[in-house]
Amino acid sequence: MIKAASETISNKTIFYCLIVLFNICNLSQSSAQILTTGVLPQDRICGKWISEEKNCIVQVYKNGNEYGAKLTWFDDSDDKTKPMNTRIDYKNPNKALQNRKLIGMDVVDNLTYNPETNSWENGEIYDAKSGRTWSSAVSLSREGLMKVTGYWKFKFIGKSMNFKRI
Repeated sequence: MIKAASETISNKTIFYCLIVLFNICNLSQSSAQILTTGVLPQDRICGKWISEEKNCIVQVYKNGNEYGAKLTWFDDSDDKTKPMNTRIDYKNPNKALQNRKLIGMDVVDNLTYNPETNSWENGEIYDAKSGRTWSSAVSLSREGLMKVTGYWKFKFIGKSMNFKRI
């Protein structure tokens, strides 16, 4: 027992206080992030993002344990006779999908969060300009940019786009 200022504090109380302080100081990165931002690490990609080229906006969402993205806006200045809300997915190899509108279309699907690499992997990205689907992966930079990579077989030879949260 320790006597301090005419009060008695048991060693057991001190031990429990130290345990609580130790646990608070050693919160995992995930727990600390949840406490400070209210967002799970894997959900950080959710929200609206604009490409660095400012030619498209996507809405990233969570569906169960997977993540995807919908196209919500794109630069249609290449052909003013065809406004963006009238453009369809005419290059899709699946004829049943060739009449779907580009706006609102899923462009990224099936991403899963990998806590070991702090990235989202094993997804697919669809390129409406070519009608092709590629493997995809997503990562966030320290600066808050979202890097989306589309690739065939090897990530390091894929093509990447950066997006900024809006």
